[in-house]
Amino acid sequence: MIFDARAAQASRARARRIAGDRFLDQAALEGLCDRLAAVTRRFEHGLWIGEALPPAMRPFAGDWHVAEFDAREVLSGEAGPFDLAVSLYSLQAINDLPGALVQIRRALKPDGLFLAALFGGETLRELRESFAIAESDISGGISPRVSPFADVRDMGALLQRAGFALPVADVERLQVRYRDFGSLARDLRAHGQGNALAGRQRRFLGRRLLNALIAHYSAHHAQGGKLNATFETIYLTGWAPHQSQQQPLKPGSAKARLSDALGTVERKL
Repeated sequence: MIFDARAAQASRARARRIAGDRFLDQAALEGLCDRLAAVTRRFEHGLWIGEALPPAMRPFAGDWHVAEFDAREVLSGEAGPFDLAVSLYSLQAINDLPGALVQIRRALKPDGLFLAALFGGETLRELRESFAIAESDISGGISPRVSPFADVRDMGALLQRAGFALPVADVERLQVRYRDFGSLARDLRAHGQGNALAGRQRRFLGRRLLNALIAHYSAHHAQGGKLNATFETIYLTGWAPHQSQQQPLKPGSAKARLSDALGTVERKL
């Protein structure tokens, strides 16, 4: 088990109490809305996977149902089938992501659309590196400090594995500059992105380690006196299979050569 469900839930509850500027959520929500706006279909029955449905999402379906994955990672409370399912970072701390995707696909009608945003593998790469270097220097080893994030190259394959048709995974990166390390830590708490790893250290960060972390971060990931932080969002799109969808042609069924279309000479290996 990678993630501690209780710790992830506590981080989200603290974020609700803080009620800070969740600019990453807003940027990803705009990305989801842009992708939905490009779909010409009208969706009637939508499933929002996560907390309260954002007002910006409401026009994209006739009615919405809100559900979350519980501590057993079961999508509870859905009243499907749905023709649209959307997730905004709510799959971030799921241990069995392929299993969660299968549950979502089963909640959809044939030809229903699934759209999600998750943090990608480049997220907080500066923080991960600085923690690893600092902890190696101070303690002679490293411990889980920053959650692992999905790789965009793997996500399309995961959608296919879960039974989605026409899978697409694309990525957007955002570079944020902070005046100090405390500002970065406050933003992570405000977004509910505390350390929810099951193998995390339960004691507070020691002063020597914290100083070494900040020193490395400032020396290697600062510009103009401000600290750089990378955030990467992966957008997933997949459709519940239906016979009306485009199907790949069988190998060898092409009636024209690619070399003819490209105006090149074909040479055998």
